[in-house]
Amino acid sequence: LLSLGTGTNSEFDKTYTAEEAAKWGPLRWMLAIQQMTNAASSYMTDYYISTVFQARHSQNNYLRVQENALTGTTTEMDDASEANIELLVQVGETLLKKPVSKDSPETYEEALKRFAKLLSNRKKLRANKASY
Repeated sequence: LLSLGTGTNSEFDKTYTAEEAAKWGPLRWMLAIQQMTNAASSYMTDYYISTVFQARHSQNNYLRVQENALTGTTTEMDDASEANIELLVQVGETLLKKPVSKDSPETYEEALKRFAKLLSNRKKLRANKASY
């Protein structure tokens, strides 16, 4: 299972200060809570799916690709401007160099190559079985 996230700006402790939040009105609070809820949903889905794959000793069959430190216009899903697309490409290229987890030195680039090889091998295996 290859799980591709849309990215979040879930480093809320670095995004908001208590002084700023103290001045927010109801609409601003709703936006912040929506962002936090979306990030929590993403984290929990990843946690549950990862746990299932680990319990089945198949953790190498699951890869979640997600940037959790988006900033500025890269967080806006309705901004398809050329400048923002270029920023998102840079985010993706930077993400490829990051480790998949704190526990693993494997980068996203290495993990995606490993995953592509795994999928290719499985496709070949199915094709060989179908030819019999």
